[in-house]
Amino acid sequence: MADIRFDQKVAIVTGAGGGLGRAYALEFARRGARVVVNDLGGSGSGDGSSSAAADKVVAEIVAAGGDAVANYDSVEQGESIVQSAIDNFGRVDIVVNNAGILRDTSFVKMTDQDWELIYKVHVDGAYKVTKAAWPHMLAQGYGRIIFTTSAAGIYGNFGQANYSSAKSALLGLGRTLAIEGGRKNILSNIIAPIAGSRLTESIWNDDIIKATSPDYVAPLVIKLCDEASTENGSLFEVGASWFAKVRQERSQGVAFGLETNISAEQVAERWDEICDFTDSESVESVLATFNAVTDKVGIDLLAPNQ
Repeated sequence: MADIRFDQKVAIVTGAGGGLGRAYALEFARRGARVVVNDLGGSGSGDGSSSAAADKVVAEIVAAGGDAVANYDSVEQGESIVQSAIDNFGRVDIVVNNAGILRDTSFVKMTDQDWELIYKVHVDGAYKVTKAAWPHMLAQGYGRIIFTTSAAGIYGNFGQANYSSAKSALLGLGRTLAIEGGRKNILSNIIAPIAGSRLTESIWNDDIIKATSPDYVAPLVIKLCDEASTENGSLFEVGASWFAKVRQERSQGVAFGLETNISAEQVAERWDEICDFTDSESVESVLATFNAVTDKVGIDLLAPNQ
C-alpha cells in the first residue's frame, strides 16, 4: 500500500500544543503537510494563555525538516486561525477540531460558567474554525474535517453534563456537514479518542497514560484525512491501539395503526416488544427513520404537499 502523503496540503490542528493535537500536527508535518499549530496555551479548565506550547511544537516540526506556523488565538476566533493558514500557506485543506477543556462537576453543583465555557470552547470553537474554513474548501472542491467527540458525548457520564452535551453536539455537527459537504468532496468524520493527556493525567496512573498514548490515535486521523479516503459522516472510537467504527441500531418497534386511539397502558403492555432488539437494524440517517415509519405505518413522510 502506498504511503499516505500530504504534500502541498495545509492542515489546521486546534489545541495542538500538547497531547492529541501535538501528535496530529507532528504526523501531518512528517507526511509533508504544512501545519498551523493552534493553541491558546491555557489550563485544562480554560484559564490563562501562553505562546509556549504552540511554539514548542512548531520548533519540533521545523527541526525535523517540516513547515509549520504557530497560532495563539482562542478557537472562538476561528476566522483569525484560518486567516493564519491563508496568510502563511495560501490555502486550507484539513481542519482537525481538537481543542478542549474540562470543568467536571455534578449537575447539582454545576454553574452557568461551567456550562457556558465548555460550550464556547468545544461547540462554538469547532463551529467558528470550520465555518471560516468552509468557503475555502467549497471554492477548491476539497476538504477534510475531523470533529472530536468522546465516549461521554456518545453515552453520557456522571459529572460531565456540560462536556457530554457539548461533545454530543459535535457529533450532530459533524454528521450534518458530512451531508452538506459530501457532494463537494468535503468529508467530515467524528472520532471519540481514548488518550492520555493533561485532561486525564490526574485520574490515570503512568501505565494507563502510556498505554493510551496519543500516538495510537493519530493513525486514524491521518487515514480519515487522506485525499483518497471516501469515509464520510462516520463515528469511530479509538485508543490504546484499538480502532472501531460505531453505529446506531433500532428495534423493530411496534406500530399500533393510525386509526387506533393509543393509551399509555397499551404502550406499557407492549413495552418488551418496543425494546426488543432481536432483528434490530442499523440506522444512520433521517431518511432511514422516515422510511421506517413508511414501512411500519404506511404513510409516506416524504410525499410532496399537494
